[in-house]
This record gives sequence, structure tokens and C-alpha cells, in this order.
Amino acid sequence: MTSSSPEAGSKPAVELPENTDNEPVTWDVVVIGAGPAGASAALAAARAGRRVLVVDRAELPRYKTCGGGIIGPAKGALPPGFEPPVEDLVREVEFTLRGRRRRVRSSRTTLIGLVDRARFDEALTRAAVDAGAALCEGVAVSRIAEQDGGVTLTLGDGEVVRALAVVGADGSAGRTSAYVGVTFDQVDLGLEAEIPVPPEVAAHWRGRVLIDWGPLPGSYGWVFPKGDTLTVGVICARGQGEATRAYLRDLIGRLGLAGFRPSIESGHLTRCRKESAPLSRGRVLVAGDAAGLLEPWTREGISYALRSGRLAGEHAARVAGVAGDGEVDKIGADYHTDIDATLGREMRAGRILLGVFERHPAMLHSAVANLPQGWRVFRKVVQGRTTFADLLERPAARRVMELTGK
Repeated sequence: MTSSSPEAGSKPAVELPENTDNEPVTWDVVVIGAGPAGASAALAAARAGRRVLVVDRAELPRYKTCGGGIIGPAKGALPPGFEPPVEDLVREVEFTLRGRRRRVRSSRTTLIGLVDRARFDEALTRAAVDAGAALCEGVAVSRIAEQDGGVTLTLGDGEVVRALAVVGADGSAGRTSAYVGVTFDQVDLGLEAEIPVPPEVAAHWRGRVLIDWGPLPGSYGWVFPKGDTLTVGVICARGQGEATRAYLRDLIGRLGLAGFRPSIESGHLTRCRKESAPLSRGRVLVAGDAAGLLEPWTREGISYALRSGRLAGEHAARVAGVAGDGEVDKIGADYHTDIDATLGREMRAGRILLGVFERHPAMLHSAVANLPQGWRVFRKVVQGRTTFADLLERPAARRVMELTGK
């Protein structure tokens, strides 16, 4: 097994040692998955002085179905000094309700940075490599087993590596999520098309995104511009596949984009964890999508991946330094507590807002698109100056929740 070659100008990747005497190579921390959660975990563990290996089943850069919005909480969770490869900076939002009641709102300051996930994930992973992590691409993990105070990982090529701690960041349908026993209480289907457009169309969307509150309960659609390509997508609860596909077709047609051929069409399932679901099992911790950590209403996941990945990497670095099962379990419990106090609190608020949105989409559209106070709240949340959880703790918000039956 060999490490990948980094981009020109970056620190060379750490050489992976060869197996000797048929004994597995032992790492302090192995991170499975090179998305935002995995890269953040690897960077945190490497900066804690641990010997880190990142394994990803694909070769970077690789496509990821994602709107690619970097909102305030995500920007604040980026590593110090890291500059994301931003495709566009958004200061305008066009709101529609099932294609009608159009309203464009503007901000003097940036609301959202838009990234191409392939470039973003690779850049973040290279930052982890610069910090000392090794990277192994194009190899899947086929088996996880804990024994003798460590974790044994069997790779798809048959090689075996050993770790004192593992961070699983391989998605909600990945091996580590199943190993830890993460369960989910919300599953949504997201569909997306990457549509190259001519310069005049790209110019119209530059600096602007669309949010359309959709026709299906809890659904919405979006347009995110990235240079000469528009990312157009919709999301809805799983189980309404044909209706979700029809929504995407209608959205693309309504926007006058049906005549442009998509370069990529993709779909994926997003899964939100049950609040009681575990986040670790022994020396294996999960983060990001593998832990089912994302905002239930907007399904925003990048900031959750970055924040949970950093915490997982820090706790995995601690696990790598202890021997007893009791100490390992204590660190796992600490990780669960830290996640619950931050991301868990935000997810609870998101579930409440999703319920309100499912019943009263027109009310929320009017509040955000037409009322100055609603627009200010939207800006503050997107820019990371407040959270849904903070807002719902205010007396006025509690009264609104009572009136809407939540």
C-alpha cells in the first residue's frame, strides 16, 4: 500500500511503512473517509501529535452530491489559515413558494460561500497531509474488528492495518456507521443536476442563490451558481421518489434551464440520527454523515461534518493514548456529551422547525421573504451570528411555536 502524491507545492505525503514479519502496521488513528468530517478529524489528530492514516475508497478529487454552501458555522469551523476554494460569494437570495411569490433579498455582506465539493474536499484533505497525516486513496475498508487493545481494519486489497483509534467518516450508509450501531429517525432523498450554462445565464446568477419552498411536505429546491455551472437540486422525505424527480424537472423547466444538458445528475439519501443513537463503540468514533449529524430542516451538513470531525479527531487522539477499556469508554462518553451539547442541541431545534415548515410553508416564506425581522434572522443564522436553537429559546419564538401547534 502506498500513499498518494500531493499537489505541487504541498508537503509530501507521509510514506506508509511496509508490513514486517506479516504483522499489521499500527497507526495511532486511522480515519475512514476523506470528506470534510474525515479531513477535519485527521487534521485534529495529527496536530495533537498522533500518527494518522486517512483511507478513502475513491481517488481525490471525486464528485460528491452536495449544494456546496459554506455558511457561517462552517466557515468558523475551518482550520486556522485554511482558505477554501470558493467558486462564488452570495449576497442575494431569491425566495419563491412553489415557484410563486418571488422575492429577492440582498445583504451588504457575504451570506454564503459556494464551493465545488471535489475541490473543497481535496484541499481540506491536503491540509491534513500538510499536518503530517498519510493518505491512502482508492482502497475501501471491508472489515472492522476490535481486539487486544486496538482496531484491526481489513482493506479491500486484502491488506490489514491496525489502529489504536478509528474515526469513521464514510457516510451514513458506510461500514463504520453500521459497526457503531447508529440509527436514524429521518431519511430524505436529495436529487441534483450540475448544469453548464452560457455566460449570460451564469452572469444572471452570479452572487445569487434561489431557495424555493417546494410542493411536498418539508421539501425545498435550490440553485447554487459555481462559475459557468449551476447546481440545481431538490430534497424531500424518502418514499416519494417520483414526486421528487418531478419537482426537480419542474424546477429546472420553470427556471428556463431545460434546454441545457446537465454534466452530472445524481441522487443521495441524507440520514439524521436518532437522538439516543450511539456515536462510538469501543475505539471507533463516528462523525459527520456517518454519525447522522446534519441540520434536520435545511439538511445542511458541511458545518456539522467539520465540527464533529474536529471533535472526533481530538477524542480519537485521546483514545490512542490510553489502554484500559474503562478509559476508552469514558472518552467515548465525553465525545457524545460534547456533540449533544452543541450539534445535538441545534438538531433538536431543527426538528421543531421542520415540523412547523411541513405544516406552514407559506407562513415561513412570508416571514423570511417579506418581513424585515425575518430576513434579519435568516442573515444572522446563515452568517453564524446565532442559531436556530438560540432563537427558539426566546420568549417570542416560544409563543409562535405555541400558536403553530408545535
